[in-house]
Amino acid sequence: MPRNHNGFVTVLTEFGRALRAKGLAVGSGDILTFCEAMAPLDPTDLIDLYWAGRTTMIVRREDIPVYDEVFRAFFLASDSPVQKMLKLKAQASAEAEAAFEVPATEPSGKEDEEETLLGLMASNVETLKHRSFSECTEEELAAIRRIMARIKLTPPKRRTRRTRNSDDGRRPDMRRTIRQSMRTNGEMVNLYWRRRRVRLRPLILILDVSGSMSDYSRALLQFAYSAKRASQKVEVFCFGTRLTQITKPLQTRRADEALERAAKLVVDWEGGTRIGESIDKFVRKWGRRGMCRGGVVVICSDGLDRGDPELLSDSMERLSRLCHNIVWMNPHKGDNPDYQPQTVGMMAAHPHIDVLLSGHDLSSLEELAALLPKLG
Repeated sequence: MPRNHNGFVTVLTEFGRALRAKGLAVGSGDILTFCEAMAPLDPTDLIDLYWAGRTTMIVRREDIPVYDEVFRAFFLASDSPVQKMLKLKAQASAEAEAAFEVPATEPSGKEDEEETLLGLMASNVETLKHRSFSECTEEELAAIRRIMARIKLTPPKRRTRRTRNSDDGRRPDMRRTIRQSMRTNGEMVNLYWRRRRVRLRPLILILDVSGSMSDYSRALLQFAYSAKRASQKVEVFCFGTRLTQITKPLQTRRADEALERAAKLVVDWEGGTRIGESIDKFVRKWGRRGMCRGGVVVICSDGLDRGDPELLSDSMERLSRLCHNIVWMNPHKGDNPDYQPQTVGMMAAHPHIDVLLSGHDLSSLEELAALLPKLG
């Protein structure tokens, strides 16, 4: 563990001993694995503590209720050694997630205190979800990035022309049916079926990192990293005055390292904006080669373009013919359902956009994550 977490090694060891005292088969090697698993995680995060311990020290399903009981008594009790730090962490940076829920076990007399603590965490998270990235402090942005890393992103899917065996298919598999009938003297005892295969659609994220998008670009880049971790069919580009592909840097396992490598690769970060030239380059160099064929292209930009509007309109038209859907995320839209394009760039691109979202806060990114599977 890092030096600043040395004090937690004793706490984690005592937790393992508490499990052993309750009759669970927890050895010294299991406790050591638990400590190693917590090394890259936050030892004051209830979610990290719960799942790291359950994954490394529990091997039988019937031991889970006992583990939950010990976890509640050890980490959620009023005299817990990390209780004070948990409360400070939740109030200061809201790093706990609302999705945290210990599986239900026998009720205890300390549930009211637990509900108060978890309710505070959920309230803070809900507040952050609807706060614009431009209004967040550094601590709040760090908490948002932590929550964003846990967003479950499901890329869109499409049905192919190829088929596969299926019990609930819609097309008869005559070849297999006749082949099986040969074993019963030509009698068709069973009728077999086939259905079309399903494949992931390509997902292309094109992020505006110009100066006008500086309040949102880093949060959007974190979302792109989460999307890349969810599927290999994701490609990520950044543009200011020119287009840069950053897919490979985002394949790094550690988020901070991946974002740092991507930022170093983009030389025009927080500079000018040439949306038309960037989209045109993408279409000519990557789009025509099949990268976005049948895919979903998500463009994150405020539409403030210094280039030629006609070039933007033409490139967007060509892009719309190559891909399945174009989703544009404009932070200026905010929560206004009646938003109408005001900038020249947005006016030129708007006729070719299939879905217009905001992308100014965490809830809008969750809206995009929920929308993607429906675009298949």
